[in-house]
Amino acid sequence: MAKTAHCNCGQLRAEVAGEPDAVVACHCADCQRRTGSVLGVGAYYPKDRVTVTGESREFVRDTASGGTFRQNFCPTCGTTLFWSTENKPDSIGIAVGAFADPAFLPPQRSVWEQSHHGWLGLPEGIGHFPRGRGAVAKS
Repeated sequence: MAKTAHCNCGQLRAEVAGEPDAVVACHCADCQRRTGSVLGVGAYYPKDRVTVTGESREFVRDTASGGTFRQNFCPTCGTTLFWSTENKPDSIGIAVGAFADPAFLPPQRSVWEQSHHGWLGLPEGIGHFPRGRGAVAKS
């Protein structure tokens, strides 16, 4: 089933086919700044199942692991809609909030919990990592 995520003004869109490979809640300071919230939640799809339409601009930043993170945003309204990383070149992350679907799948894991805001609840049964996914999970 196809789903569409779009920016606030609607000109930048990402249509996806099927379910995501993963849904991840990230608490790193960069995602907090990227979203203006206390975390970012992304749905990750193989690039060949994502069709992007509309104009976007790209901001590239370094990651804590030494790679690069490329976030694409709408030049009209500023919404960061999708991103990619060097460590998963065949995957694209899409902001879950841009689907505006309260029934969207919950996160399967929570990363960079060393910056987690303690008052924020998370779903039970998900993986918890103090840093990125490569770090040892917490119970």
